[in-house]
Amino acid sequence: MSQLLSLFEQYSYLILAIGIFLELMALPISGQLLMAYAGYFAFLGKMSYPLAFLTAFGAAVAGITITYVIGKTGGYKLVEKYGRYIHLTPEKYKKTSSWFERSGKVLLVFSYFIPGVRHFAGYVSGISRLPFRSFAIPAYSGALLWSFGFVTLGKILGPQWSVFHDAAGHYFMYFVAAGALLVAAFLGYRHYKDEIKAFSKKLLKWILAHSKTIRAAEFFLSTMALVSAVFAVLMIGLAQNYWHDEFSQFNAVTKYVLSRAVFKNSLASFSVFGSGYTLFFLLAITVSVIWAKNRNRLLEYSLLVVCIVGAKLFHILILIVLSPLKIGAVRSEDFPEFGSFMLMVVYGSSLFLLARHSVRNFALILASLAGLFALLCTGIAKVLSIDVLPSDIVGGYVYGAVWISFNFLLFEMIRLIINEYRKG
Repeated sequence: MSQLLSLFEQYSYLILAIGIFLELMALPISGQLLMAYAGYFAFLGKMSYPLAFLTAFGAAVAGITITYVIGKTGGYKLVEKYGRYIHLTPEKYKKTSSWFERSGKVLLVFSYFIPGVRHFAGYVSGISRLPFRSFAIPAYSGALLWSFGFVTLGKILGPQWSVFHDAAGHYFMYFVAAGALLVAAFLGYRHYKDEIKAFSKKLLKWILAHSKTIRAAEFFLSTMALVSAVFAVLMIGLAQNYWHDEFSQFNAVTKYVLSRAVFKNSLASFSVFGSGYTLFFLLAITVSVIWAKNRNRLLEYSLLVVCIVGAKLFHILILIVLSPLKIGAVRSEDFPEFGSFMLMVVYGSSLFLLARHSVRNFALILASLAGLFALLCTGIAKVLSIDVLPSDIVGGYVYGAVWISFNFLLFEMIRLIINEYRKG
């Protein structure tokens, strides 16, 4: 591969086209690496970005079309006789073919992103006698996404393209698993649409029939317990990543992508969402709404005060717990970042209380979306304007979410006990 990359500097477009074509013929060549490298050359001005993309796309279309024709012409005997030379054994063919039978043409779109599948997708489609029109539309659409994605990423990341490639390899299986779940959900709905609708109607009737015996407070309490558990698991996972110092690639790629953003200056202005004036205004609105609604004022104000005042103590406790991990190692001293931690606490507790006192059912959803947008914008602005690591910001958000979710759970239990006492 190193020799191929050195040749790439002299014969860029030719090597790019041949490399992608041969990979889709099932030879052990990394077309994704070549496309990222082409994007990097476009960043340096050594290649034309549109021409690099068109070359990659054309080579992908040519490669998968040739393999389709070969598979359709030779049939299954081709696999038995010559398949071992390209690692397409009868067992591997049957496995890939069964994927196509279950997933249909949708798999052709995503097959380029799955190692071990994109190499044989054309052969299997041809051997399975898939009509050319049914093959071409998803196959060429996938080729378009594949080539555009990797060439564009190489251009955006510039000198950091190799870091991205390593990171992509590290986290690739997670993306594949998530994509597979989405595809499976789509295909399951497509094939069992009537059954799913019938089941949903039965489930809805059952919920409505039993909702009279389940109090809203108990359901809400169970939901908060589940949310708290999810954030606790995320907190433990982040602590493990911090222990093993696995944030370097995430930080490098995130900071570089944001620094290359077209609207970088506009993104930096998002810091207004994290300013003291914004937070004070949000808290003032929350306090006013609680007073105006006049429902459990003491309990609601206590929740707000405990969340905000106790956050500092919880953050100190986190730093004490994590301090042994920082001894003798080069790790961030600001994990989890206190500013982001407090942003999550203020936004989370305020929006939670505002949504709780709203009479509209979709208020909780709108409040959640507004809070997530504000936190995302503030995090981006922090990375661009001040020297804060993205992992420290994420850590602050997650640890802040753990603190407020457990407080929500505690105070809802207190609320339930008070209501029971009043009824008794």
